[in-house]
Amino acid sequence: MVEYILISGILMCLFVVMLLLVNANFMEGPANTIAYSAFTDVGNGVSTRIVDTYAIAPAIGNISSHFDIPDDIAGQDYFVEIGNTATDDPTAQTVTVWRNTVSSTVGIAGIGSTLRAAGNTTGAGMNMISYDSEGF
Repeated sequence: MVEYILISGILMCLFVVMLLLVNANFMEGPANTIAYSAFTDVGNGVSTRIVDTYAIAPAIGNISSHFDIPDDIAGQDYFVEIGNTATDDPTAQTVTVWRNTVSSTVGIAGIGSTLRAAGNTTGAGMNMISYDSEGF
């Protein structure tokens, strides 16, 4: 009887340890990998939309563009920050998409130090990029 209780107790302890490790290694790891890839795709899409808006921007006047990005990635919300978020270089323009510990930074190619881009958004709802020749 004592032998049965000892073996059952040891197996229960091993089972609890396995349950804790399975969540961290087999569920969160792949979800974070998929989220990073999706964040990179979202960052590239937002960067492209910013450059496209800049390419057709009038010399005098304003222009606005509405676009939609995924509401959630891997079942969770995320944030998008635009501006100089990655380096101390004042000419660097980046799009950073992040949530908790997962983050992806994509450069805004094409406008460099010509124009300053800044702002933030989330995946929820419709998003907008605006340009005004007089500034905001």
